[in-house]
Amino acid sequence: MLQIYNSLTNRKEPFQPIMPGKVRMYVCGMTVYDYCHLGHARAMVVFDMVVRYLRAQGYEVTYVRNITDIDDKIIRRAAELGVSVQELTERFIRAMHEDAAALGVLPPDHEPRATESIDGMIAMIQKLIDEGYAYVADNGDVYYAVSRFPEYGKLSGKRIEDLRAGARIEPGEAKRDPLDFARWKAAKPGEPSWPSPWGEGRPGWHIECSVMSTACLGNHFDIHGGGVDLKFPHHENEIAQSEAATGEKFVNVWMHNGHVRVDDEKMSKSLGNFFTVREILAKYRAEQVRYFLLASHYRGPLNYTAEALENAGSALERLYLALRGLDSQQPADLQAEPLYYERFTAAMDDDFNTPAALAVLHHLAREINRRRQTDPLAAARLGAILRELGGMLGLLQDDPERFLRAGGSGTGLSDDEIEALLERRRQARADRNFAEADRIRDELKAQGVIIEDGPQGTTWRRT
Repeated sequence: MLQIYNSLTNRKEPFQPIMPGKVRMYVCGMTVYDYCHLGHARAMVVFDMVVRYLRAQGYEVTYVRNITDIDDKIIRRAAELGVSVQELTERFIRAMHEDAAALGVLPPDHEPRATESIDGMIAMIQKLIDEGYAYVADNGDVYYAVSRFPEYGKLSGKRIEDLRAGARIEPGEAKRDPLDFARWKAAKPGEPSWPSPWGEGRPGWHIECSVMSTACLGNHFDIHGGGVDLKFPHHENEIAQSEAATGEKFVNVWMHNGHVRVDDEKMSKSLGNFFTVREILAKYRAEQVRYFLLASHYRGPLNYTAEALENAGSALERLYLALRGLDSQQPADLQAEPLYYERFTAAMDDDFNTPAALAVLHHLAREINRRRQTDPLAAARLGAILRELGGMLGLLQDDPERFLRAGGSGTGLSDDEIEALLERRRQARADRNFAEADRIRDELKAQGVIIEDGPQGTTWRRT
């Protein structure tokens, strides 16, 4: 049975959806003021993996991932670039969709935008005011009164007394308590704003996810996900305002993926180790990056190094080599070889343990290679299972020949140039000029092309 680590209870728990056979899941998406970085990529791939696996296990999944398209950072960035907020956000929404597609991330079922949900935010804020959980400050801002929600801190484990000890009210803020957080910000000159019962303004950050998630999934749903950096205060604030507004439990299971580090240091622009998805994809293949992101357990830290990316590429190549030359029309009969399916699902049912699941794929690849010559039909059947299980992780869906011949960026030779050299090598071998044949092999290898001679002839791949 699927067990998921619940950040709310800090333990693995058997997953029981609210409605049998159906899963409603919300994940915090991007604030679109810049290109996606590696941390964004990890969250997108992790929760795409979760959705793929749940669907493969027969669940009907409704997956919602929002877009924050109004925010302090967005306003500042638009001003810096001299463009409108809408022009900026549309540009980076397109870029985000391109990056997600490159990484094999399926589109969510719903992708609500903050600016399209203003009416719902105003309605929830008014409900909070009416119930005494929020108040209108003298400057027109609306704040959530944290002291009115006794369970505040139940997700993060933080105590109100401890938080208050280190908090302060910043200049320009009109809140009554240092812990209170803004639900509505009064309009400032030159900033986008919307009419409200409290005057022109715009929503505070945290309210949007409460509104968009409940609008799409209902007041009480199964899974809420995001990066561990969102656990406090964002997700904590979501719980406080959602449960105060609806009177219902907000979410059953909270999932948080771990931080990304670069060469064992925190990723940051100030350290010069900040990488966008586009910069990474310029150096490495997209599926290679996806494999790398899944090679570590989603809850743990992920350390980005060139060596780790190269290892991911080599591991992925080994899987495609096992699939190369097999009958691709064979159906994936998971019951014919139940051992691999059982091991794979046992790994994934243990809180989505993708490193263990990938190990099963490599075991399966070794068995394919062992049977390839003695029982080609059995090897092809195992290949179909390998592709089916890989698909649950969003991997191994390319044509093996195309994948292996595409290779990396280490060769400038075209396919036609490679084939011409191979033809010269075949002729040299026919003429028993083995020195020339070896020279051509070495020339190709120097260009990043590996050739392999087998019973079916010579194959080649780029490294």
